[in-house]
Amino acid sequence: MSRDLPPLNALRAFEAVARLDSVSRAAAELHVTHGAVSRHLRTLDDAVGTALFIRQGRGLALTPAGRRLHEAAEAAFDPLRTAWAQLRRRPDQAPLVLGCPGSVLARWMIPRLDRLARELPDLKLHLSASETAPDAQLDGLDAALLIAQPPWPADWQVHELAPERIGLVLSPHWPGAGLLHNAPPQAVLEQSLLHTTSRPQAWRDWAARSGLDPAALRLGTGFEHLYYLLEAAVAGLGVAIAPEPLVSEDLAAGRLLAPWGFVETSGCWALCTPRRRHDPRLAQLADWLREALTQDAAGARRPDQPL
Repeated sequence: MSRDLPPLNALRAFEAVARLDSVSRAAAELHVTHGAVSRHLRTLDDAVGTALFIRQGRGLALTPAGRRLHEAAEAAFDPLRTAWAQLRRRPDQAPLVLGCPGSVLARWMIPRLDRLARELPDLKLHLSASETAPDAQLDGLDAALLIAQPPWPADWQVHELAPERIGLVLSPHWPGAGLLHNAPPQAVLEQSLLHTTSRPQAWRDWAARSGLDPAALRLGTGFEHLYYLLEAAVAGLGVAIAPEPLVSEDLAAGRLLAPWGFVETSGCWALCTPRRRHDPRLAQLADWLREALTQDAAGARRPDQPL
């Protein structure tokens, strides 16, 4: 018997007993008899030279040696279970669950789904919208498309796609549009600004990066979500602040104008996945998203275009 590893069948039985807290339940899971599991435990006890379990009431409790071995066994078996489940799943049949904010889904992903289907025909997506940030485990998601900034959770693998760029946008039909024609950015300080509670720092960030005093801004009507804010801007209700890709279609169609262009923030667009997840579709999706965002930036209205 190899001395550098414990007997693997016995270790599997030990891990099941420790996890399920029962010899009987471990035997049922492993499809062996109660006696077979007990023999495996005795084999490990003999190999280690000390008991790994002790009787406690009507059940079993791990000894200090048992706890140490259980921690090591758990760290080995859990990744194996995850990898095995992924290998057995057929990627061509199971959709990839992608989470993203509702504004990103409505204003950026949905208009590009037809193109995505043509260019990555084997990728099946299930899109899940949420206005709250995903948890560190990305529970229920294969990946999340976010506009965020480091530091990232340690359990994530992050594909940074493009720097975030934000800018002031307004409808050409907004009554105050003419006031901003050829005006310096300071002119915005005289306007009542549309804003959203989902991005409370966006206006202040833009002002600071544009050389303005954030305290001088006058915030007007607020909206719960960025999507509603941008719809209000398109409807000609006032001046809004927006990430460039979310308004690229409106800029190209002339529904919105960006009189001073866009400035980079400390954030970025990122595709975030669980670090232990190895799915070749994720790298393909990251490449596609990166290219689409680059094309958006190249085709966006430039600040020197007239209002």
